[in-house]
Amino acid sequence: MDSKKEHFHQFLNDHIGIIKKLCRGYTNNSQDFEDYVQDVCYQLWKSLDNFRGESKSSTWVYRVTLNVCMYNLKKKKRVQIIPTDRIEINRKLDEQVDEDQSNDNYQLLFEAIRQLQTIDRAIIMLYLEKKEYKEISDVVGLQANNIGVRVNRIKKKLKDIIDERLRRTVG
Repeated sequence: MDSKKEHFHQFLNDHIGIIKKLCRGYTNNSQDFEDYVQDVCYQLWKSLDNFRGESKSSTWVYRVTLNVCMYNLKKKKRVQIIPTDRIEINRKLDEQVDEDQSNDNYQLLFEAIRQLQTIDRAIIMLYLEKKEYKEISDVVGLQANNIGVRVNRIKKKLKDIIDERLRRTVG
C-alpha cells in the first residue's frame, strides 16, 4: 500500500499544475476551487489502478479533471446560489491566482474563459496548455479536424468578451 501511495504522490506532483489550471477555469471562488481540486485528486486515487496507459497520463488527468469540473457545474446549477458580495468574490479570485500569474491580463482572461460554454472552456484550457489538436480531441471527445475551427471561434469569443469588458471599464 505504501508503494501505491508513493506512486500516487509522485503522479500527483507531476500533474497538479494541470489540475489546478483546469479547476481555476471552472470555479469562481477559492472554496469551490479547493473542493474541485480535492474531488479530482480523489477520483484519480480511486481509478489509478484502472489507468491502462493507452493514452498519455496527462491526457487521462485532463479527462478526469474535466469530468469532475463538468459534473460539479451541473450539480451546482441545480442548487443555484447567487453571490451577493461581488467584491468578496473578486478578492478571493485574486488570492487563488498564483503569484507569477497575478497580472491583470491573466485574471481578465480567466474571467472571460469562465463565461464560455463548458466544452469551449475545456478546449481553450487545453489549447493554452499547448496541447496538440489530437490530444484535445481525445480529451473532449470531438473530431481532431473540428478542434482547430473551434479554437478560432473560441478565440474570437474571448476577444469579444475582453473587449466588451475593457469598454465598460474605460467608459
